[in-house]
Amino acid sequence: IIQSLRQMQEQFMQLGKALLPLAVCAGMGISAVKASLYSVDGGHNAIKFSRLTGLGKKVYREGWHLRLPWFERPIIYETRTKPTVIVSSTGSKDLQTVDISIRVLYRPDVANLQNIYRYVGLNFDQRVLPSIVNEVVKTTIAQYNAAQLLNQREQVSYEIRRNLEDRAKDFFIYLDDVSITHLGFSKEFHAAIESKQSALQEAERAKFLVEQALQDKKSAIIRAEGESRSAELIGTALENKPAYIELKRIEAAQKIAQVLSSSNNRVYLNSSTLMVNLADPMTDRLLSVGKEVAKKSNQLFS
Repeated sequence: IIQSLRQMQEQFMQLGKALLPLAVCAGMGISAVKASLYSVDGGHNAIKFSRLTGLGKKVYREGWHLRLPWFERPIIYETRTKPTVIVSSTGSKDLQTVDISIRVLYRPDVANLQNIYRYVGLNFDQRVLPSIVNEVVKTTIAQYNAAQLLNQREQVSYEIRRNLEDRAKDFFIYLDDVSITHLGFSKEFHAAIESKQSALQEAERAKFLVEQALQDKKSAIIRAEGESRSAELIGTALENKPAYIELKRIEAAQKIAQVLSSSNNRVYLNSSTLMVNLADPMTDRLLSVGKEVAKKSNQLFS
C-alpha cells in the first residue's frame, strides 16, 4: 500500500510539472486579454492616450474596446449632465453686499474631449466652473442696484446664463441650465428696509390722523352751522307765532303721559305737573284756533 501511494505521488508530481507551463501560459494569456480590453459604462465616453502618438481624436462610446497593453491607456469622461451649486459674494451697483447661489447643469463637449483633457484635465468642472461663474456673477450684479435685483430677478438670471454660456464655450463645456437659487443681502440692508417700512407706516398713520382731524373739523363746522340755523329758525318762529312753544309743551306732556301709563305704579299728578294746564289763557287760544280750523274744514268738505 505504501509503495502504491508513493507511485501515485510521483505521478501527480510529474503531471504537475507537465501542466505548470500550460497554467503559466494560460495566466499570461488571460492577463494579456484583460489588459487589451477596457469597458466604457453608460453615460460615459473615452479617448485613448498612446505613448507613441499621444492623444487620439477618436471618441469611444459605451461598450468594450481594444487597446495595446502598456502602450495605450483609456481616459474616460462622464458625459451626463451634472449639477453643481456655486456660492458667490459680490457688490451691487449701489454698493450693497449680495450673497448669491447659482445652480448650474453642465456637461462636457463630447467632440472636444481631447482638448478638454489637454488644456484642463479630468476634473474640468472643479477647475473651470467656480472661476467663470464668480467672474460672470460679479460683472452682472454690478450693473444692478438692490431694488432692481429683487424686481428684475428673471432678467438678471437670463443675463447671467447668457454670459456664462459664452464663457463656458471657451473651455468646451455646455450649460443646460443656469438658475439663481438664493439671493440675499447683508443684515444692515435688511435692517434699513425694516426701518424704511416702519417710517412709511408711521407716515401713513400720521396722514390718516390728519385726514381724520380735517373730517372731524368739517363735521363740527357743519354741525355748528346747522345748530345755528336751527336756533335762528326757532327764534323767528317764536317771534311770529308764540303758539309754537305751547305746541311743544303739549307734545312733551303726551310723552310724559305715555311713560307714566306704561308703568305699573300709580301716580297722581296735577295738570300743571303734566304741563297741561287748561286754565292757561294760551291754552284757551289754542283750543279756539283748533275749533275754527275744524269748522272751516267741515264747511269746505260740505
